[in-house]
Amino acid sequence: MRTTAYRYPSEQLILGVTILLVLGVIALTATATVCASVIFILAFVALAYQLGLSHHRQLVRAARRVEPQSMPALAELARSSVERLQPGEVEVYVLPSREMNAYTFGLSSPKVVVLYAALLKVMDADEMQFILGHELGHVALGHTWLNSLVGGLAGVPSPFSAAALLALAFLWWNRACEYSADRAGLLACGKPEKAVSALVKLAAGPGALDRGALEAAYRRIDAEDDTFLGGLNEALGTHPMLIRRIGQLRAYAASPQYRRLRAQIVRPG
Repeated sequence: MRTTAYRYPSEQLILGVTILLVLGVIALTATATVCASVIFILAFVALAYQLGLSHHRQLVRAARRVEPQSMPALAELARSSVERLQPGEVEVYVLPSREMNAYTFGLSSPKVVVLYAALLKVMDADEMQFILGHELGHVALGHTWLNSLVGGLAGVPSPFSAAALLALAFLWWNRACEYSADRAGLLACGKPEKAVSALVKLAAGPGALDRGALEAAYRRIDAEDDTFLGGLNEALGTHPMLIRRIGQLRAYAASPQYRRLRAQIVRPG
């Protein structure tokens, strides 16, 4: 079953507001004609496409593709997650790195999910499935290509104040996308506390196997929304505060929609 019903409710509204703001700036500003803006957007998307191809070639040389013969356990997690979320054609790679990170890219098929090798040392199977599901959610919901398109729209030459407004709107949409992808990760793994522990481990970094480091990371996460600076950092970032992501995950896990979709995607046969 292919569904995008888990999309965060405000994501499409925020995307619409962002695009309307961009179109409004294009229409009203005297420094960017519609023709020049269209050329800029097309050039931006073309550049993103070429950079994606170049990045893919470099990745193939530096990383290992996840396949049943070489990494059977991880390949099975990826297969199961793809089956549940139906994102289309996807390749998964493991990149040697001590950093704890994962990302996806691609404007054409197959899209690519990159897992940093450090994740495999600290995440258990359920936590890895949440991370895989999160990235596959970005693919299934079109975020990989929309980021290039909307990024191009937001980068249209314009006066400083308008450019700042468009950049903030683009970041706002990026943060909504993260909530949607977290829901996909939760649907893939089916265990809310494992989704939360995966986020906490990401915050703890290389010390994620140490209980004290995990507790310290959670205290930092819990304090993120206590200060004005925390809110400002979020407004200028592509990701919401982890404490907000954890709260949204727990709320979604308790929702009827989650229970219904989870039952559908794991239904035998």
